[in-house]
Amino acid sequence: MKNDVDPVVPTAEVGGLARAVLDAVGSVLVGKRDALELVLAGILAGGHVLLEDLPGLGKTLTARSFAQALGLDFRRLQFTPDLLPADVTGSFLYDQRSADFTFRAGPLFTNLLLADEINRTPPKTQAALLEAMQEKQVSVEGVTYRLDPPFHVLATANPIEYEGTYPLPEAQLDRFLLRVSFGYPNRDEEWDVLRRRMSRRREETELEPVVNAATLRGMQAALEDVAVEDSIGRYIVDLTAATREHPSVLVGASPRGSLALLLLSRAKAVLAGRDYVVPEDVKDVAVPVLSHRITLRPEMWLRRVDPAFVVNEVLDRTPAPASGALPSYAGGRSAH
Repeated sequence: MKNDVDPVVPTAEVGGLARAVLDAVGSVLVGKRDALELVLAGILAGGHVLLEDLPGLGKTLTARSFAQALGLDFRRLQFTPDLLPADVTGSFLYDQRSADFTFRAGPLFTNLLLADEINRTPPKTQAALLEAMQEKQVSVEGVTYRLDPPFHVLATANPIEYEGTYPLPEAQLDRFLLRVSFGYPNRDEEWDVLRRRMSRRREETELEPVVNAATLRGMQAALEDVAVEDSIGRYIVDLTAATREHPSVLVGASPRGSLALLLLSRAKAVLAGRDYVVPEDVKDVAVPVLSHRITLRPEMWLRRVDPAFVVNEVLDRTPAPASGALPSYAGGRSAH
């Protein structure tokens, strides 16, 4: 349960704590520092992350490792074709002792939910996550239950195998703050995985908590003090608007994409030890934030054009403000 008062974490300390969490998770997952940093940035920004990659590349291990390092309650829910919405949210059951119906909470009531293979369950069950992801609450038979913060969904999906799957609709993809892929390790990294497994002498890995849920909430609150200069904010808007005007795009990113860019840029700035955003922070997160929010024209599918390629084109064509520009306000307070 949430404490009445969360610890105040100064912005200057958030970066050090976040890097300590990354170091802990990186001791288990080899050679994925950039991808892991994006996942942590998504959690710090208060959002949900879609891990889209081939089987066996560490998606499930990533979620479990972050839950352990962040000191969060963790549940794993395997999405299958026969999964019902009540299996996700919970349901009312008749209690013979009290002669009344009582609510039994589902696996959604946790801090970090791993929605494994989310595209293998029908849309009705996928939609059961929508209210929780957006509103941080669950409604069952007319009764609304709040989810204790922090609440984050890390969902996994296989981008190659489409047989027996239900692709996430655009409205639900938009709920994910960013989409992250790990890719194959190089040979040295893969040998390091084997070497660590042999030295560990067991399959499971256990990480000691670096922070706890209350400290994470304090770290998330500290991001509100990260300054965004006006020209950076307009650059974010220009990038998102450019996706709507690109000739290969049928539907561009919505204003929620701009907001996601803002939140992730703040998190990247903190991870870099700054309390203000520079254009490089925006560029670093543009592809994972925007590529799943655009719909390409049908002829682009036939040409196998990747949405990430379109976002990179938008980045190349959109002029960035000078990196040396100072924020016009600090910590949300006007400098004038």
